[in-house]
Amino acid sequence: MPETPVRTETVTALTARIKSGLEGWFGDVRVEGELSNVRFMSSSPHAYFTVKDAGAQLPCAFFHVARNPAARAVLRDGAKVRLRGQISVYPPRGAYQLLVRSAEPAGEGELMLRFEALKRRLDAEGLFDPALKRPLPALPRTIGVVTSPTGAAIRDILNVTRRRFAGLRVLIAPARVQGDGAAREVADGIALLNALPEPPDAIIVGRGGGSLEDLWCFNEEVVARAVRASRIPVISAVGHEIDFTICDFAADVRAPTPSAAAELAVFDISAYFTSLSQYKKRITKVPETALRIARQNERHMAARLSYFSPARRINDYRQKSADLSERLTQAMERRTEDMRYRAAETGRRLNGGMNALFLTTDRKLATLIERLHGLSPLRRLRQGFSFAEGPDGRPV
Repeated sequence: MPETPVRTETVTALTARIKSGLEGWFGDVRVEGELSNVRFMSSSPHAYFTVKDAGAQLPCAFFHVARNPAARAVLRDGAKVRLRGQISVYPPRGAYQLLVRSAEPAGEGELMLRFEALKRRLDAEGLFDPALKRPLPALPRTIGVVTSPTGAAIRDILNVTRRRFAGLRVLIAPARVQGDGAAREVADGIALLNALPEPPDAIIVGRGGGSLEDLWCFNEEVVARAVRASRIPVISAVGHEIDFTICDFAADVRAPTPSAAAELAVFDISAYFTSLSQYKKRITKVPETALRIARQNERHMAARLSYFSPARRINDYRQKSADLSERLTQAMERRTEDMRYRAAETGRRLNGGMNALFLTTDRKLATLIERLHGLSPLRRLRQGFSFAEGPDGRPV
């Protein structure tokens, strides 16, 4: 019996059939799990994330999540949620996903519960005590890095190191930074750098960004204790600025990114030489400035000495004495002239008064004389007179 020929399809056609079948078999579905790798797109109102449990994970897309503020608040890494939506296939990637229509909390995720429990226990032990934090060396000659030798973190750290201090030694302790056994490798890398005959001056522990699961090895107790047991100051640089791990709390310094950790750990030699050049210019100007100031001080002191010298003071006193003598002479001359004027004026006034008095007296005397002459019998006799007697011989 001849075989039925198998029809050859294009990838697009086959994917379309799979999409049609899945969407037909699975209509409205509800699923519960833990969220990870939640991303809100800045260029659109959509969100993408993964919902998972211990055995599997399911990619999800939530379109127009901005229209549902309550659902948007639920979407965060580590949250345990209940989702409702429809299974679909995204042909460009050939991947199935859940198109979410609603989301509601279903309690904290298992990983977040483990994180908080370990954080509280280690904090109660004093593992995060600020008094245990050690300062970073000001001018390290060697730094150690515990990370994946092929990841973006080591490239960022090396780029910053070459830019800031090209002659700095960088010792890399290779370690997996994700998956089973990664925490143990990170802890062993820290211990290895501490055990070297010439250990580094500081250690950077970290990796680039990722989901909560991707960063989980840095939330393991073995890493926290290795960081705290290190004799060398440790910088934790795990994920992005918004990511916090147990390693961050145990470390001496937390950096938001691996690049920022290198900025903190590596001395900027170029800036140092720039400052040195500026100091050199300033130092070369110091003698000239000091000489100028000394000359100014010398002139100032000479002026002060000249001002307070005995010869100058004697000359000043002589000048003042001459000035006073001249002023006294002028004052006496003015006073004498004034007295002369006043005496002459008084004399004139006295002469005028005496003359007036004499004139008045003369006038009064003339008047009295004239009156006396008027009463003189002799005058009467000169004017002539008669004497009459009565019949009895008595004067009439």
